[in-house]
Amino acid sequence: MTELWELENDIYAEGFDLICGVDEAGRGPLAGPVCAAAVILPRGIEIAGLDDSKKLTDKKREALYDVICENALTYGIAFASVEEIESINILNAAMLAMNRAIEKLTPQPQLALIDGNRNSAINIPSRCVIKGDAKCADIAAASILAKVTRDRLCEEMEKEYPGYGFAKHKGYPTKEHYAALNRLGPCPLHRLSFLKKKHENV
Repeated sequence: MTELWELENDIYAEGFDLICGVDEAGRGPLAGPVCAAAVILPRGIEIAGLDDSKKLTDKKREALYDVICENALTYGIAFASVEEIESINILNAAMLAMNRAIEKLTPQPQLALIDGNRNSAINIPSRCVIKGDAKCADIAAASILAKVTRDRLCEEMEKEYPGYGFAKHKGYPTKEHYAALNRLGPCPLHRLSFLKKKHENV
């Protein structure tokens, strides 16, 4: 766990007082919104099991979600809708969701650490951290909040539009999902531009 603070401690040593980590979930699915989370953890806090959300089981993510929310100095979770994804593209929609999540933080951070290699559209000073969800505690925490929140939403999507298997595949392109699309056609939660691209690539 201590190594997750090495990069952030170096940045704090530059003179920053508050740094947030930001990550998103849901850029790749064929359906549903993209979700982003921003988190400011108490500096140096040790949270057992904290790691990149993709490396954790659903059960572990759920447990860590509660621990992160209870211990964070502040956190924000936000979405960009399917309509926004279709209108401005998934990358810009992900940035929009990230900015919305950051805006919910009180107090506001002086610097945002963004998972990945793009931060040009972030509204506050920011830095990219490649594979940041495995390198930074705040980004790892944000990755868990975003993933759990979106997974919970997919369970609600399943109730609203049964038959697609959203609760299982979370909207990602799987054989089961494609079979459901062939059987039922797209629902209002599907990203039609994604379906077109997938069809063109087949």
